[in-house]
Amino acid sequence: MVGSMGRVGACGDNAAMESFFSLLQKNVLDRRTWTTRDELRIANVTWIERTYHRRRRQDALGRLTPIEYETIMTTPATQAA
Repeated sequence: MVGSMGRVGACGDNAAMESFFSLLQKNVLDRRTWTTRDELRIANVTWIERTYHRRRRQDALGRLTPIEYETIMTTPATQAA
C-alpha cells in the first residue's frame, strides 16, 4: 500500500479507504459482538471475498463487477454445461 501523497486537507486522498472501512464497519463490525479475534477475522475475510469484491466495479474489467464481467465473457455453451 502506498501512503498518501496529497497535501494536508486534500479531501480526495483517503476517500476510497474511508468508504471501504465505513462499509466494513456497517456491514460486519457493528452487526454483533465478537467473542474472539479469529471469529472477527473470518467474518471480515468472508465479507470482503463474498460481498465486497463481487459488487465492486473494477477498472481492469471496464468498470464492471466481476459477476457482470463473467456473464458477458462466458459463452452460452459454457453456461449450459
